[in-house]
Amino acid sequence: MATAALPAFNHCCRETGFMMVLKCREENAALKECLTAHYKDPVFFEQCKQEYIQEKLEFLRTGIPAKNRTQKLPASM
Repeated sequence: MATAALPAFNHCCRETGFMMVLKCREENAALKECLTAHYKDPVFFEQCKQEYIQEKLEFLRTGIPAKNRTQKLPASM
């Protein structure tokens, strides 16, 4: 699972700095393999598709992109 590969990749990158391209190949390959398997999962694909459709419908309804949709309330409320 990617949850195990991600911390290993992050640790390797932090420890090696700019040399991560050469020294973290094994960790990167494990992370890529895990993510690829996850992305090919039909249930996950359908979930992402439904989320995208909902965001697109909301944008068409309001004209406001999802990243700008969160409304900040005044502190006095």
